[in-house]
Amino acid sequence: MILGLLPARGGSKGVPRKNVKLIQGHPLLAWTIKDALDSRLLDVFTVSTEDDEIARVAQRYGAKVLTRPAELAEDDVPSREVLSHALRILGGDVAVLLQATSPVRRQGLIDRVISYFRENRFDSVATGFWYYNYPPHGVEHRRQDIKKVFVNDGSVIVSTRETVLNGSLFGARAGTLITTREENVDIDEDYDFWLADKIIEKGLAEGWLTPPKAV
Repeated sequence: MILGLLPARGGSKGVPRKNVKLIQGHPLLAWTIKDALDSRLLDVFTVSTEDDEIARVAQRYGAKVLTRPAELAEDDVPSREVLSHALRILGGDVAVLLQATSPVRRQGLIDRVISYFRENRFDSVATGFWYYNYPPHGVEHRRQDIKKVFVNDGSVIVSTRETVLNGSLFGARAGTLITTREENVDIDEDYDFWLADKIIEKGLAEGWLTPPKAV
C-alpha cells in the first residue's frame, strides 16, 4: 500500500497560519490536497494535523484527516516522525510525503516520482534542483569549476516504510528527480508566499495548473 501524507500543523512561525492562508482564492494546503487526490498511484491519502481549523479546511477539500498528537506538532519535530506516526496507524509499504509549502506541481508529478522510485528500487526519491555551490566571497574561481549540489525542494519525497521506521527519510540509496524551477518554490516566508502566488497565477492562465475544488 502506498500512503500519501500531508503534514499541516497550526503553529507555523515564518508565515503565521500559512497552511490555511489563501493563495489564488484557496487555502494553501488545498493545492497539495488536489494533487494528492488526482494521483492514480496513492492508495491512501491523509492530512496529519493537531489543529481543528486545518482539519475542517482539509475535509472541505476532500481529504481525510489523521489527528496528530500535540507532542508531534512542536517546532523541532521532523517530518519523518509525523510520517512514522501515520505509517504505524494507517499502514503502508511506501510513504509519500507531500508538503503544503510546495504548492506548485505539474499534473502527474506525484505519480511520476512514485513510478521512478519503483522502477529503480530506491530507498527514497526526492524532487528538487541543482544549485551552484559558490566558494566564499574573495576566492577567485571559474564558473565551469563550481560544483553543483542537489537541493530537495520538499514537493514530493517517496520512501520505503523500512527506511522511515529506521529513522531516516532517505536511506542508503536515495534517488533524485529534477523538476522545473516553477515547481521548486518552497514557502518559508512572506516573499515565498508572494512568489508562489505569482507562479500559480501564471500556471492557471497557461493551463498547466488547475484549481482545487471544495466538496
